[in-house]
Amino acid sequence: MSNTPVIFEYAWYSSNSSSQTHDVGQKQQNAFGLYDMSGNVWEWCQDGWHDSYNNAPTDGSAWDTPIGSYRVPRGGSWFNFAQYCRSAYRRSISPGDRGGDLGFRPVGR
Repeated sequence: MSNTPVIFEYAWYSSNSSSQTHDVGQKQQNAFGLYDMSGNVWEWCQDGWHDSYNNAPTDGSAWDTPIGSYRVPRGGSWFNFAQYCRSAYRRSISPGDRGGDLGFRPVGR
């Protein structure tokens, strides 16, 4: 049995990224058929920042009524430890923040 964590197969993070971003699709896709949803770069989300999920929409829609101006990126990046590289992990950042570990994913409806 290997001691390599499963996330190694799905995400670029501090232990395997060589401190840089990577082209999408070099790791395995997740259960939804999407690549690089964990690690590589933090992904901007439409959601505004809230300290908790109290009163969050229950239909899967974006929570686009922020408290203050902070927004939500999710998923961790090449810079982070593995435990932060999951789509459920979020943080708050200013809309003006920029960095080499922050990106976005356009989606269609």
